[in-house]
Amino acid sequence: MSAVVSLDTLLQQRRVWKGAGQQSAVARHPTGHASLDAQLPAGGWPEASLSEILLTAPGSGELHLLWPTLSRLTRAQERVVLVAPPLIPYAHAWLQAGVDLRWLVLVKAQAQEALWAAEQCLRSGSCAAVLCWPQRIDDRGLRRLQLAAATGQTLGFVCRSMHEAANPSPAALRLAVDAWPRQVRVLKSRGALPVARPIALG
Repeated sequence: MSAVVSLDTLLQQRRVWKGAGQQSAVARHPTGHASLDAQLPAGGWPEASLSEILLTAPGSGELHLLWPTLSRLTRAQERVVLVAPPLIPYAHAWLQAGVDLRWLVLVKAQAQEALWAAEQCLRSGSCAAVLCWPQRIDDRGLRRLQLAAATGQTLGFVCRSMHEAANPSPAALRLAVDAWPRQVRVLKSRGALPVARPIALG
């Protein structure tokens, strides 16, 4: 006859995995979009992790999604790095979004050097967030960025084509951004099931 063991005991001994529980009262890194934060396990961006943003085309919604976070970080005098963006950042739009340009760093790099540059910035521990738009990156490259983000305790964002949705990803969070209607879909979120319905971005 088997002994009865309480669930609390199993949880304390870490013999049973516990799914998404109560969220923190205040997320350390809110996205700035309340409806999206409500669907994410941490109530915002996963800490010290890589988040993957899938797009129909570069510049089709990733900045609208990220500007609230980048604004908050730069206003707190924390460094944000853009590695090889596909389009020249329009300073006036960034200022209108509340980003303090004194804490924004632009790294120009050729395609073969961009991954290395992003990895070094993530690993350095001197950046609050690093955004990159690699033209070509495989699963191994994504894993290196994820490890670098964890090492440097940095928010990492990698923007890729929507066509990559069919391939698995080691990123802690995977979002698909639709330009019209302006919405985001959670494809993968470590610690929770993906949200079935699209989330409108205001």
